Amino acid sequence: MRVFVTGATGFIGSAVVDNLLAAGHQVLGLARTDAAAAQLAERGAAAHHGSLQDLGSLQAGADACDGVIHTAFIHDFGDYQANCEIDRHAIAAMAQALRGSARRLVVTSGTIVAGGKVALESQAAPQTGAVPRAASEAAAAQAVAEGADVVLVRLPPSVHDAGDHGFVPHLIRLARERGVSAYIGDGFNRWPAVHRRDAAALFRLALERGQRGARYHGAADSGVPFRDIASLIGRHLQVPVKALQDDAVHGHFGWFAHFAGVDNPCSSTWTRAQLGWQPTHPGLLTDLDQPHYFQD
Repeated sequence: MRVFVTGATGFIGSAVVDNLLAAGHQVLGLARTDAAAAQLAERGAAAHHGSLQDLGSLQAGADACDGVIHTAFIHDFGDYQANCEIDRHAIAAMAQALRGSARRLVVTSGTIVAGGKVALESQAAPQTGAVPRAASEAAAAQAVAEGADVVLVRLPPSVHDAGDHGFVPHLIRLARERGVSAYIGDGFNRWPAVHRRDAAALFRLALERGQRGARYHGAADSGVPFRDIASLIGRHLQVPVKALQDDAVHGHFGWFAHFAGVDNPCSSTWTRAQLGWQPTHPGLLTDLDQPHYFQD
């Protein structure tokens, strides 16, 4: 199968490219720059020049392939809602190119959908600002209603491995800057997590075996207590580990306070049974205990 991959040179997308190629698929990766195109060539993939905001390029890439895996997203939390809308339009454009065919679009979303209860694949995301990727999920549902073969892969707050530049590295930076590794309240709020190589395998399986309109959860760890993450960071940096309350929470975490306090236990039982997905890489705490997370 020839697969169009957005975000193909990113942290997650590059692992997806490697997994697809290892499984015998061909890859056409979205590339914004010549440097990105060169990276794809080095991995054995072809490049398609364009961007998330160039809807014509997205449609052309999707139309040239047998399926699409969409991992790209603009991770700028200063204008997060606008970036969610960019994603909504990107999904709609690619789905339109595939509509009426058996070619599948795999869309990325997040596991924060259940408000402290165990997140299940059967749950639709509430269409509220409290759900970070509500716009992406709405776009996927609309595309299915209009005749496209779309599935969702929901990823947890931590997708980890060497090269991670997401939420856990942000916590490490905050602990270095503030001189304390912090958690909120009792710190028992839970983060699911997945190694990026296991996430990559899930994207491929969703493309190959998924059911139209289904949601799949990439949670290898169903819920790691946030206090355990903070404690491990404190030990590595040799800084105190501290519980925060009230105004001190925003003073320490700033815009990240919502994510630091989210309780997001997540099940992937149905996903594993349906797709035969079996994570094999280290869990979050084991991976976080490695030196690569703490190298300046």
